[in-house]
Amino acid sequence: MKRPLTYFLRGLVLTVPLALTVAVCWITFTRIDGWLGLPIPGAGFVITVLAIMLIGFLGSTILWDTVERQMEDLLNRLPFVRLLYSSTKDLLNAFVGEKRRFDAPVLISLSADSSLRTFGFITQGSLDAIGLPGDVAVWCPQSYNFAGQLLVVPRSRVTHLEAQSSDVLAFIVSGGVTDVPAART
Repeated sequence: MKRPLTYFLRGLVLTVPLALTVAVCWITFTRIDGWLGLPIPGAGFVITVLAIMLIGFLGSTILWDTVERQMEDLLNRLPFVRLLYSSTKDLLNAFVGEKRRFDAPVLISLSADSSLRTFGFITQGSLDAIGLPGDVAVWCPQSYNFAGQLLVVPRSRVTHLEAQSSDVLAFIVSGGVTDVPAART
């Protein structure tokens, strides 16, 4: 009875990640295709990717700065819209934009003797502007979740890590299950 259970559990480990990945990709493709009402599977996704690339290209020109500034001025006049737009823009910029914020993985000492620690990413190197000199802002992602907690930490309790941010984030999100490759030099 032990061997069939072992095979079943091994089958789960091999099947569930693949099935979940295929399902998410399928839902994404069909949803985008549905928005555009195109009969060719995947065409809507390709058109959407090309449109985003075109907008990115236009956004790299000098002309776009004026359009973006005017659009942001308009959106900043609407309280809820301003919050949604600026938060989304800041979050995307933090991960993939020119103003990346999650590029400084750190280890934080949560106890005086450093026996309790957690991983995070420095998002603000100085909090002088809000009256917290000597402190930094550290975002700590939660394991098996796409959320996190922002901590204000004395700089003295933060240790910079010699690791790629993406590797540390994968390690945290996986609950410490994913292996972190050796530091790249």
